[in-house]
Amino acid sequence: MTTEDILKALSNVQEPDLGKDLVTLNMIQDLKIDGLTVSFTIVLTTPACPMKDLMKNASENAIKLLVNKEAKVEVSFTANTTSTRKSGDLVLSNVKNIIAVVSGKGGVGKSTVSANLALALAEGGAKVGLMDADIYGPSVPIMFGVRGQRPLMKEVDGKGIILPLEKYGIRLMSIGLLVDEKDAVVWRGPMASSAIRQFITDVDWGELDYLVIDMPPGTGDIHLTIMQTVPVTGVVIVTTPQTVALADAKKAIAMFGQANVNVPIIGLVENMAYFTPAELPENKYYLFGKEGGKNLASEYDLPFLGQVPLVQTIREGGDAGVPAMVGEDEISKQALRQVVAQGVRQIAIRNAHLPKTQTITVE
Repeated sequence: MTTEDILKALSNVQEPDLGKDLVTLNMIQDLKIDGLTVSFTIVLTTPACPMKDLMKNASENAIKLLVNKEAKVEVSFTANTTSTRKSGDLVLSNVKNIIAVVSGKGGVGKSTVSANLALALAEGGAKVGLMDADIYGPSVPIMFGVRGQRPLMKEVDGKGIILPLEKYGIRLMSIGLLVDEKDAVVWRGPMASSAIRQFITDVDWGELDYLVIDMPPGTGDIHLTIMQTVPVTGVVIVTTPQTVALADAKKAIAMFGQANVNVPIIGLVENMAYFTPAELPENKYYLFGKEGGKNLASEYDLPFLGQVPLVQTIREGGDAGVPAMVGEDEISKQALRQVVAQGVRQIAIRNAHLPKTQTITVE
């Protein structure tokens, strides 16, 4: 067996999302041959890649079929998270992907999806931060069980920098960590926008594969401020199946499709899609309508990331500061993992085929 034989065999193995083979994409590293043992490393587009087992099995089969059926194939993985950030970006320069989670209206579970999206990405090995940009209704302190905690500060070149809290391996920042939760944040738009800029520029986020931003509901000042301050990789839209939520989700879709905004939509999540009682695990009750989010994604030709059921443990976990992804309910976890797997794939496709991200200019 020669290196050329192995690489020729591996050139038949496709990266499922990018549509090219592993050799062409330079995803094979550290190839070694020792007798009948072939070892190499596949460089993934993200540590949270859901397709790595598929690529591993395909690589083993290709070598045994095309080179030597007696070969012992040892595949390991590393990751170089893809990004379309420009090298000259000064703001959040160590963050590879900035993902905004949005909804047209409140109450559809956007913060629940944001929290569990961040946790599922981290479960796959990615470095993740979660910014709570909902100034008037921050949820992160409750959902992560850090109510009453305050972030530390450090001084860099005479400027105070906030150190985000860390919980379950996620770096967290929220106005709820700076203001007493009993106090209402009564700010005009410019003050809220200024606070959000500080969360971006005056917080030491460190090196991250993904910064997930839990946006406020609607389409307003804070959305524009974030997109004017940092280049957003893409947005995830959360809706529930009922008509009222779908009507508002359409407004969010329209906002990000405008010519002067034009931020890619990574996909749509249908939350509270159906209810399954614990005692009747095979039954699905469509309390808010059936597949409204799925149909909306199809109507606008958007990737559909999946459905999250209406499950009591998801609500209980969020209220108790133990999000579903770190809880005990495997049904909830599996649904959320599927959503994140689709999301990660769409981010990789977006980074491979669309132009570099950039800030927007809106008057």
